[in-house]
Amino acid sequence: VQLQASGGGLVQTGGSLRLSCAASGFRLARYSIAWFRQAPGKEREGVSAISSSDGTVYYAEPVKGRFTMSRDNAKNMVYLHMASLKPEDTGVYYCAAGPGIATVYSDLLYDYWGQGTQVTVSS
Repeated sequence: VQLQASGGGLVQTGGSLRLSCAASGFRLARYSIAWFRQAPGKEREGVSAISSSDGTVYYAEPVKGRFTMSRDNAKNMVYLHMASLKPEDTGVYYCAAGPGIATVYSDLLYDYWGQGTQVTVSS
């Protein structure tokens, strides 16, 4: 069982990036998937999450209206499109999968984690 996040990079304020999360060894469609991020010196925080049951997507307040999470069950992939990026969006972004509810408020519900991809937004 593996998750692999990719797509990070260096972008200027106001720019966009699309992160991808690829799963191997299990079907993403059966799990709630979330994106978390961790900035230097800060705790990991939830960014967005998508439910396995009905596809409802939840976003943390700081990214609402700017980030869009989606899943492609046929490709076993999840994406995070990030627009209007700000320096405070800088951090390592992780995708995670869990059998329970989708939430951005707790990382304890997620059993499987990708290795993270670095996003740096310059001012």
